[in-house]
Amino acid sequence: MLLLATQGSKRVRLLQAARAHLRLPPAQVLEWRDWLRQPALLEDSLRQPGLLKVEPSGDDPAAHRLLLQAGCRLLDRPPVDAPAHGELLAMDAWFAGFSNAMQGLARQLAAMPQIRVFNAPAEICLMTDKLACQHHLAAHGIAIPTLLGPVHSYDHLQSLLHEHDLDRVYLKPRYGSSASGVVAYRRNKAGRQQATTSAALQQGDGAARLFNVKRMARYETQHDIAALVDALAAQQLYAEAWLNKPRCGDSHYDLRVVTMAGRPAHRVARIGAQMMTNLHLDNRRGDAAGLLNAADMTALEAASAQAARAFPHSHVTGYDLVVRHGQAHVLEANAFGDLLPGLLWQGADTYAAQLTHV
Repeated sequence: MLLLATQGSKRVRLLQAARAHLRLPPAQVLEWRDWLRQPALLEDSLRQPGLLKVEPSGDDPAAHRLLLQAGCRLLDRPPVDAPAHGELLAMDAWFAGFSNAMQGLARQLAAMPQIRVFNAPAEICLMTDKLACQHHLAAHGIAIPTLLGPVHSYDHLQSLLHEHDLDRVYLKPRYGSSASGVVAYRRNKAGRQQATTSAALQQGDGAARLFNVKRMARYETQHDIAALVDALAAQQLYAEAWLNKPRCGDSHYDLRVVTMAGRPAHRVARIGAQMMTNLHLDNRRGDAAGLLNAADMTALEAASAQAARAFPHSHVTGYDLVVRHGQAHVLEANAFGDLLPGLLWQGADTYAAQLTHV
């Protein structure tokens, strides 16, 4: 088994531990940075029949920088400086480099029929393009929040809200992950507005910079909100209608479900008092079975299985859902949604379970 990954990352450590628990030899690791510089290393590592699992490149700043530089060249843009720690910079250029890399990987794998992949590169790419992914899910009959489409600027956002008669929306970077740059936007008839986000805004020298932080920030002046939205829109942004989440005490929650071979397996509630419930933002886990009634659990399993069928060449995927009153909406699909340390399903964590399946 070969991992295209970052040696020493949490994902690699957890998968290697699962292999040791199952008495399997350690997987080989091909570093993203090395493969990007020397693609032939993949063929050298996969001369025998085996498995390939692609892990995200974001654990390695050098790999991120290589993808960003490649994207700038592909988009015929001047190169950008390496982003500072946590900086949201040229996400659209990064995706152009990432998409090109996935296309190259697919070409390499086409010449190696003896290799099986956990998730096909084309489907990894589709799930990384959040707007395209939501359109893909909707085309397969899967309920999603209402999409307003791309947002080109703060002024364009205001016209979209007027057009759709809405005062609350979520704004999402098209190529973001882990809630980075996501904005919960609200306004009222008196003209007050509020934007809550994990993106910290820094303004100076005529330019706005954004940094992904764990502590949520709240902006309430038009000047700040316009700067925030314009900076995100420059990297490609879209809007979707606000979907209320079910309550749990003084908090609310959504759910993450991991599917394997098209079937729902691990599931966990993500509970928090903030607008974003991602677990890395200091929200807490909850027992899905203890929060959902029978109708909601049926809806959860049916929607996640239906979503998995929309990605037939992906063995393990994660889905974020809102389930209320026996109806489920898919908020997002995630090709790398199996990082849930310690969460068990039928006695196995996400890594041991996927290894057993294959």
